[in-house]
Amino acid sequence: MRVDLVPDDLWERVAPLLPPALERRHRYPGRLRVPDRAALAGIIYVLRTGVAWRDVPAQSVGCSGVTAWRRLRDWTEAGVCPRLHAALLTELRRADLLDLDDCAVDGSHVRASKGGPCRPVDRARPGSKHHVIVDRCGTPLAVTLTGGNRHDVTQLLPLLDAIPPIRGLRGRPRRRPRRLFADRGYDFDKYRRLLWKRGIKPVIARRGVAHGSGLGKVRWIVERTFAWLHQFKRLRTRYELRADLHQGLLDLACSIICLRRLRKSF
Repeated sequence: MRVDLVPDDLWERVAPLLPPALERRHRYPGRLRVPDRAALAGIIYVLRTGVAWRDVPAQSVGCSGVTAWRRLRDWTEAGVCPRLHAALLTELRRADLLDLDDCAVDGSHVRASKGGPCRPVDRARPGSKHHVIVDRCGTPLAVTLTGGNRHDVTQLLPLLDAIPPIRGLRGRPRRRPRRLFADRGYDFDKYRRLLWKRGIKPVIARRGVAHGSGLGKVRWIVERTFAWLHQFKRLRTRYELRADLHQGLLDLACSIICLRRLRKSF
């Protein structure tokens, strides 16, 4: 197994979240189960390189692509990746590395090669959208997946609801920012009122107003986070037919980004 794919600090955080393996039969037990760490290495290999599952080099990775896909399916249904992301956000807040006062939100279109629950865009080509909300430092707090023809503003409230309760300090867990920055695509008075009702101050660019409002000095961080996410080549184009599996890969990528930021604090 390639150790660089699953370093010790990542494995120490993932292992307690994995569901227990089924007991082997005493009679006709079959093949030995592939270790979970090797299966995670296969998943991260696909996430980083973007290769097809059947092309995973089992000899060097330690796991075949089919086994890695099945383990991703099982862990996605068990909710492993969202819990890992929430645990890392808690660690970041405990280390005072999260700035939840100012957050930014945006969406990014990606092509989808196998259809599924996506919608035709870009000359009737199938596509999907990644929607992400980040803190002031660009740390992804939540990410969602929709069809490519969904307007960004329709995912504003679902993104806020997708932020997990972030613990790490005394008092109630944080689940919402104080100020939310967004571009002109979110310029709707209805959603401004809904944000005010949640105690969030909307700082949204106005349509029809010349550029130069200064919001770009804060909003650029969400574009950088999309660049971080799309460094994982499997996320540049959606190949998974099942939306929950692609969402699981998105959550895993967000967890790796959070872990990288946590490492820099040591």
